[in-house]
Amino acid sequence: MKQQYFLSSFSMFLLFLHCTNTFAQSPAAAPTQAPAVVASPPAATPTQAAAPHGITNVTKILEKAGHFTIFIRLLRSTQEENHLFSALNDSSAGLTIFAPTDNAFSELKSGTLNTLSDGDKSELVKFHVVPTFLSTSQFQTVSNPLGTWAGTGNRLPLNVTSYPNSVNITTGLTNTSLSGAVYTDNQLAIYKIEKVLLPKDIFAPNAPAPAPVAPAPEKPAKAVPSVTAESPAASVDISSARSFTRNLVVGSAGLLVSAMFSLIPLKMISVYVFGKLLSVEIVGNEQDLRG
Repeated sequence: MKQQYFLSSFSMFLLFLHCTNTFAQSPAAAPTQAPAVVASPPAATPTQAAAPHGITNVTKILEKAGHFTIFIRLLRSTQEENHLFSALNDSSAGLTIFAPTDNAFSELKSGTLNTLSDGDKSELVKFHVVPTFLSTSQFQTVSNPLGTWAGTGNRLPLNVTSYPNSVNITTGLTNTSLSGAVYTDNQLAIYKIEKVLLPKDIFAPNAPAPAPVAPAPEKPAKAVPSVTAESPAASVDISSARSFTRNLVVGSAGLLVSAMFSLIPLKMISVYVFGKLLSVEIVGNEQDLRG
């Protein structure tokens, strides 16, 4: 009995030693690792496709809609794409864009866009952007002319007229209507048009400047015409003067003779007038005047 108890105790002791040795040889538990720090990607720039939340990418909308290839090309070549992005990000007034289709550009005279300078191309794009959001219903109450990014004035008129089923747009050179909404929310409205809006400032020749008004010539003082022997009028005037003088002298001579008759009782009195001898002979009560 004691021997069995001893064997059982010895077996238990060996089992204990074996378990202790097993636990000592097992590897230690790995320490808890800290979570890895992942660097965040850089923020997207305006030229990248990704846009911040809430900012609408105009060119992406036009590309998805299709048929606006030329207008998109102009937006990018003139850098107005970035301008649109900044305006939608910074402004609370929103934007309205009239987007001409490729068919609209095909109606222009061949080579029209190639003849424009970079500044004119930029102005052409800006002429299609209104710096405020306009829904279709707001065209009924908007004031004309509409201001655009290109500016306002007689050279940049843009007028809209709203009808029950359409909205007409005119620039003085272009007359077209909205043919549908490409995109609209509470900040951006893009409307499709089938004609390019041509501003007068680019496509209408400037009226020539009026010629300066010449000062009115001063009226010359009336010169007294010189009397010459060759002038017919002078001959008439001289003849009249001589006739008048002769009559005056003859009349004076007559008066003188009469006075002499009353004072001097002579039979004949000779009087020289202008080199002519006038003889006056008294016969009775009759007087004969001879020259």
